[in-house]
Amino acid sequence: MKTELLEKLKSGLIVSCQAFEGEPLYGDGIMVRMANAAVIGGAKAIRTNGVKDIKQIKEALDVPVIGIIKKHIEGYSVYITPTSKEALEVLEAGADIVALDCTKRPRPEPLKDIFENIRSNYPNALIMADIATVEDAEFVSQLSPDFLATTLSGYTKETRNRPKPDIELVKILAERFSIPVIAEGNYWEPSQVLEAMKAGAFAVTIGSAITRPHLVTARFNKFIQNWTKNKGLSEVQRK
Repeated sequence: MKTELLEKLKSGLIVSCQAFEGEPLYGDGIMVRMANAAVIGGAKAIRTNGVKDIKQIKEALDVPVIGIIKKHIEGYSVYITPTSKEALEVLEAGADIVALDCTKRPRPEPLKDIFENIRSNYPNALIMADIATVEDAEFVSQLSPDFLATTLSGYTKETRNRPKPDIELVKILAERFSIPVIAEGNYWEPSQVLEAMKAGAFAVTIGSAITRPHLVTARFNKFIQNWTKNKGLSEVQRK
C-alpha cells in the first residue's frame, strides 16, 4: 500500500481543500466539489480537515486523502491533529494519510504515544509529520514518519521571520533525511512550486492559492490598489 501511495504522490500536486466557519465556502458538501475540481485539474491527492469532509471526499473521489482535525486545546499552540483521539478519528473516517503537528512545542499528549496508537490501531496508515524547522524534523525522525511536510514554517514563534515559502527548509530536509519531503505553506506561484521540486520536494501542497477564492481575489485586488496608489502619486509628483 505504501509503495503504491508513494507512486501516486511522487512529483505531484496535493491540493488542500479546507474552509472554516465564517468563510464563504464553509458548508456541507462544498469541499468535496472543490476537491473534485482540483482532481479534474490534475491534483494527485487532497488534504482536508474534519471527519465529514474526509468521508465525503474519500467516498466521491479515487485519490489519496490526507486528513487532519484542527482542534485548539487551551494552554497549547499545537492544533493540527493534537492528540491520538483526533488522529484515530481521521483514520476511521477513511483517510489514507494522517497529518499532525510534529513540532517540538509543548503538546497535550506525547508524540511518541500518538504514533504508537496510530500504528497499533491502523498498521497500514501513513503518517505525515507537519514541522517548522530542521530541529523538528530531527526530533520526529526518531519515530519514522512516512513524510516530512514543511507546513508550519512561518507559523511558529521561532519561524515567523522565515522566507515564505521556505524553500531552503525543503532543500535541507531533502538532503539530510531519507524521508519524502512535502513542500507546503505559502506557495502562491508556479515558479515557487518548481523551485521546491528542484530543491528536492517529493510533492507540493497548495491550499489558499487554489481553494480560497476570497484570498485569491484579495491578492489580485491588492496589486491593483497598489498600482493605482503609486500611479496617482507619480502623477502628483509630475505636476
